[in-house]
Amino acid sequence: MNRLFGRGKPKEPGPSINDVITGVDQRAEGVEKKVNALENELRKFRDQIAKMREGPAKNAVKAKAMRVLKQKKMYEQQLDNLRGQSFNMEQANFAHQTLKDTHITVQAMKDGMKQMKRDFKNVNIEEIEDVQDDLADMMEQADEVQEALGRTYNTPELDEDELNAELEALGDEIALDDDTSYLDDVLKAPEAPSNKPEAEEKKVPGGVQVDEFGLPQITQH
Repeated sequence: MNRLFGRGKPKEPGPSINDVITGVDQRAEGVEKKVNALENELRKFRDQIAKMREGPAKNAVKAKAMRVLKQKKMYEQQLDNLRGQSFNMEQANFAHQTLKDTHITVQAMKDGMKQMKRDFKNVNIEEIEDVQDDLADMMEQADEVQEALGRTYNTPELDEDELNAELEALGDEIALDDDTSYLDDVLKAPEAPSNKPEAEEKKVPGGVQVDEFGLPQITQH
């Protein structure tokens, strides 16, 4: 059948919305250039009319300016239409792209859930609990080892009451040691003489001088 009637040409894909937006924007830029050119021409006509006197020549210039103004208005209307079309297509393109992104996001979430389900199948809760129990046992054993290492030997048994009584007595001794009032009398005592006093001369009745042994001193002349 294909040999008899031939095979139709494959249908070429139409332009994308981005291509259409680009084409409309280019057309709008061309129209905008025409509007600017007509605006410059109208400015020249206004300057020329302001310098002319009333009469047929001035009216002819006004007629030309009127035709240019009509063209400018027509192009401005076209420019507004093109800008509106471009804006509407951009909004439609944005909505379409948002839908595509949403579809991709949902698909990624589904794939992630499937992967998580497969991974959870490899997780055994009982094994985790066994590991936690083993870890708790090891920590308890470690505490027992530390307690054994810190054990003391040959420690005499002491009576708690005797220890408390001795502790209270120690507190009383410390309180007595802190009492420094006995130093007050020492501080008030007179200072010792710095020089050794000479032996005082002793006299017996009758005015005779005696020495330190009570014997009369012999006076040398």
